[in-house]
Amino acid sequence: MDRTRQIRRGASILPSLFTTGNLFLGFWSVVKSIDGHFADAALMIGGAAVLDMLDGRIARLTGTQSEFGAELDSLADAVSFGVAPAILAYVWALSLVPRAGWPAAFLFLVCGVMRLARFNVQRSVVDSRYFVGLPIPAGAAQVAAIVFVLPDPPSPAQRWEAIAMLVLVVVLGFLMVSTFRYRSFKSFDLRRRRSYLTVLGVALLFLLIAAHPEASLLAVTTLYTLSGPLAWAAGGRRRREPPAPAAAQEPQPAP
Repeated sequence: MDRTRQIRRGASILPSLFTTGNLFLGFWSVVKSIDGHFADAALMIGGAAVLDMLDGRIARLTGTQSEFGAELDSLADAVSFGVAPAILAYVWALSLVPRAGWPAAFLFLVCGVMRLARFNVQRSVVDSRYFVGLPIPAGAAQVAAIVFVLPDPPSPAQRWEAIAMLVLVVVLGFLMVSTFRYRSFKSFDLRRRRSYLTVLGVALLFLLIAAHPEASLLAVTTLYTLSGPLAWAAGGRRRREPPAPAAAQEPQPAP
């Protein structure tokens, strides 16, 4: 009995360790951004996103979910996916337009924190298959993917790149507090048997990411960011289409 209790107590620490690792990578990303190592800062945000996905899954698999773990995860996310990408975007490009750059970076942070607060409030009342609004890790990953592809900061002659990043940061902020629905992939069960085609597709995806990591990660994050508005537009179009006319039924002879 004591042995079982010790094993369960050790398993309950695992999710918190992953969350702490998430927080550490977010803090280290801030340090790297200040030092001017932008590619490393972007990689730290990506690593924090991976740990953020793992801590929840490990908590569900081990049955060690708790309110403390949920609050700790939100606080870590506010640093790793709110503060870190906002500072990365500002130091990398937005500092070229300081009057609008720092308010845009702060807007991203505020929207991300509001997104986390709304998620905590609605956690038990929304469909777990979807997120309401762009998840803050996805918004941070979008910023990190662009910096990872273009690690050299734009020069004053390339001011348009800073303006493009400013627009992107503002759009990502509004997407996080929007009501667009995004797939959560929480129902994806790794223990379920998959077809050979599915396994082959996943293997090819990992091979593509390994061969071209910058372009592949940028494509994945961009597609996910656009999936919410595109799904909303497709659903609105289906709602506006008139229903198909019912097939005319031949009159039945009277008995």
